[in-house]
Amino acid sequence: MRSNALARTLVSVTAAVGIAAGGVAGASAGFAATQSAVRPAASVQNVTVLAVNNLGLSSQQAMNVQCFLTQDPANYNDAIDGQLGPNSWKAMQRWLAAYWNYPSNQIDGVVGPNTVKALQRMLAYGWGYTGGIDGDAGTGTRAAFKRFADDMSGFYPC
Repeated sequence: MRSNALARTLVSVTAAVGIAAGGVAGASAGFAATQSAVRPAASVQNVTVLAVNNLGLSSQQAMNVQCFLTQDPANYNDAIDGQLGPNSWKAMQRWLAAYWNYPSNQIDGVVGPNTVKALQRMLAYGWGYTGGIDGDAGTGTRAAFKRFADDMSGFYPC
């Protein structure tokens, strides 16, 4: 699949260069990239997930959540930087697994449907979430998560 995308990109670039040079028919073989000149921008081994998903929280609100997550059983011990990345979400998933029916064998730091469903169950309990437990982090989920984050500023200062 990756080679198909690379091939499409190469064809598109070659066509664009040919058009810029006066038409595809006028483009010589010199415009076509040789196989040895084509290199991927990054190898699969060098790619790491650095996704940050604050679900609409400000940096301060995200820091409130991170401070909360330093407590047992979440045991977050990474930076309190206002960026809810994979380590923050793993800690949240540990906490959700302990109290809100998140599958403990799926702690991966990805904010997927199971994470959002467990978060929605928690938010419905005390932070005004009234929507369905559907795994969609829509406006109602985000608003309730903001209320939770604001409440955590008073209970868990770092």
